[in-house]
Amino acid sequence: MAQNKKKIFNLFYIFLATHLVLWTVVPTVVNQNLPLDTIEALAWGSNLDWGFNKHPPLSALFTEIFYQLFGAQDWAYYLLSQIFIIISFYFVFILSDEIFNNLKLSLISVLLLEGIYFYNFTTPEFNVNITQLPFWSLTVYFSWKIFSKKEPHVYDLFLLGFFAALGFLSKYLFLYILIAIDLLFFYLIFLIKDRKFQFRYLISLEVFLVLLIPHIIWLVNNDYVTITYGLARTGAEEFKLLNHFKNPILFIFKQVGILIPFFILCLFLIKKIRFKFDLKDKKLIFLIFISLVPLVLMLITSIITGSKIRTMWMTPFYLFLGLLVVYLFKNQINLKKINNFIICFMFLFLLSPLIYGYISVMKDDKRTDYPGKQIAKKVQLEWDQNFDEPIGFVIGNEWNAGNLSYHLKSRPKWEGFLKDNNILNEAKEYICIDDICVGTYK
Repeated sequence: MAQNKKKIFNLFYIFLATHLVLWTVVPTVVNQNLPLDTIEALAWGSNLDWGFNKHPPLSALFTEIFYQLFGAQDWAYYLLSQIFIIISFYFVFILSDEIFNNLKLSLISVLLLEGIYFYNFTTPEFNVNITQLPFWSLTVYFSWKIFSKKEPHVYDLFLLGFFAALGFLSKYLFLYILIAIDLLFFYLIFLIKDRKFQFRYLISLEVFLVLLIPHIIWLVNNDYVTITYGLARTGAEEFKLLNHFKNPILFIFKQVGILIPFFILCLFLIKKIRFKFDLKDKKLIFLIFISLVPLVLMLITSIITGSKIRTMWMTPFYLFLGLLVVYLFKNQINLKKINNFIICFMFLFLLSPLIYGYISVMKDDKRTDYPGKQIAKKVQLEWDQNFDEPIGFVIGNEWNAGNLSYHLKSRPKWEGFLKDNNILNEAKEYICIDDICVGTYK
């Protein structure tokens, strides 16, 4: 038995390592420049604050940490993204083992995620959606540890609040998992049904709120800019009755389309679509709250506000969908006859990076084809011909100016957009090319 467990763990670690290497190497080889969102995070990271015009600070913090470690090496940021992915996979696997006490089913729960393109094809672009993933899985994991014990440990409560705060500081949509699991599930199961409330549960809330204080202060001082940006992206500010019907329907169809490869994998795994729904099964109820309730809440949001839900926003929402499906149909899964599932899994596992590489090579008008290094060399040459000091700041949009900030040897700070910017009035020296300016501070 122990040897069999070791074998499954080894297979799981081989899968993680292969995923990490594959999705680090492929984009490193085929891309000429980092993707838009990664450059954007690097631009913010060059001038760290408790928030930025579009998002909370965590994606910028992690890219800046990697910049300080590795500099302007593109592979490092593809690696960073995959580290976040495999951490998420690891805690999905660990939670699955606690749910099933069966490592084979736990492994299948993770392998199914390769049928969702959020966890392969889109992962080379490190952004706020990727940043949420490990904290999403950790928040769910420690919520389970707390809910499954009569007397939860204080450090579990502390860690729940800690990781929940980090998730929220990655992207505000993290609130959906917090509402689903730590508000609705906690309230319905613990307070109403089981009446097990203890004041120690407030430790998580206290840790969560304390860690958010600096960002909340920044948010107030900056006119809630990240919130207004998010509302503008959804189109919720503009009332159109049709949007309350059209956008929710589009949301449903998009989610079904995204999950087609996942459903195909499931068909090779499950022989009969038959399961029992037991309201007394706390494991099942928990899995529904972490897998389906956030999706339902997002749909309700679209219906009520008429918001357009962008596809990439759903990146963390499906992390535990494989676990839910395996739990529902565990009695219909024949572990001795899953060869077809393994073949289908391997096909999808290898097909995704091949398609990614093909698209990157064959199309030459993508952001990842942008000649960022060459443009930075030209700017550096012109600067060196006129000035002796290193470039200290860059002004412009996150893409063009962000690329300069990343590629220039002095790693200048990104100081925002050129319009209404007072930095040039206080600059010692500067030059401007079109809408981009570089200079030094007095």
